[in-house]
Amino acid sequence: MKNIKYILLILTAVFFTACEKVVDVDLDTAAPRLVVDASINWLKGTDGSQQKIKLTTTTGYYSKDIPIVSGATVFITNTTTNTVFNFTETAGTGEYFCNNFLPVINNTYVLTVMHNGETYNATEKLYAVPKISRVIQDNEGGFLNEDIEIRFFFMDNPAENNFYLIRYDTDVLPYADYNVLDDEFFQGNEMFDFIDNEDFKAGDVVGLNLYGISERYNNYMSIVISMVEGGAGSGPFQTPPVNVRGNMVNQTNSKNFAYGYFRLSESDKLEYTIQ
Repeated sequence: MKNIKYILLILTAVFFTACEKVVDVDLDTAAPRLVVDASINWLKGTDGSQQKIKLTTTTGYYSKDIPIVSGATVFITNTTTNTVFNFTETAGTGEYFCNNFLPVINNTYVLTVMHNGETYNATEKLYAVPKISRVIQDNEGGFLNEDIEIRFFFMDNPAENNFYLIRYDTDVLPYADYNVLDDEFFQGNEMFDFIDNEDFKAGDVVGLNLYGISERYNNYMSIVISMVEGGAGSGPFQTPPVNVRGNMVNQTNSKNFAYGYFRLSESDKLEYTIQ
C-alpha cells in the first residue's frame, strides 16, 4: 500500500511538471482593420478646445506591439453649424490633435477618417452630464461587508432620458474600471454608482469620472464591459459571443469595417482620498 502511494505521488508530480510546457497554437491572422479611439470629452469648467483621436490597426494575437496609423486625414464637422475641426498628427505617433475644438451641447458632429484610399464616417451628438454632488465612504462594503466602498451621487435631469458612462481610476487596479447606467428607474432623482475593493486603504486616491453618453454607446459599452468582466464567451479558450463593432462606417468599402467608437460627452470628475 505504501508503494502504491509513492507511485501515485510520482505520477502526480510528473503530470504537473508536464503541464508547465508552453503550447503555441497556430492561429489564422485576419487582414488588419482600422481601430479608431475617438472619445471627445468636455470637462466642466474648461473650454474643451484640446482634443485627441488615436488611430491604430488590429494585429496578431501573439503580437506585443500595436501598429499605429500615420498619414491619415482626420477631421470633425459640426453639422449644426457647418464648422470643420481638423486634427493634425504628431509625426509617427498615430495621435491626431485639435487645439480649437468647440463643444456645444446637443449639436451633431460627424467624424471623418481618410486612410489608404478609404473614407470612414461616424455621427454622434454631444451629451450633457450633471455635476457630481457628493461622495460617501463605507468601510463595510462588498459582498462580505469587509471592503471599503466609495459611492458618488449626481442628480438626473427629469426632462430627458439619460445614459451615463462611469470611469474609476485607482492605483489598486492595473487598469481603469468602467460602468454604464441609465435613468429608466431614476428619472429626475438622485442617482449613484460605487466602487469597492478589498485592497483599498487610507490615503489611496480614487478618480471618479462621469460622462453623458448616447443610448447606442450605452448599449455598445454594456457589451464590451460584460465581455471583459467575464460574460458569456469570455473564457480563456472561447471566442467573443458577438463581433463588437462601433459606429464607424466605411463609406468606400462596407466590408472593410473599422473598430472603435466616436463619442462626444460633457464630463465631470473629482478625486477622492480614502479616509
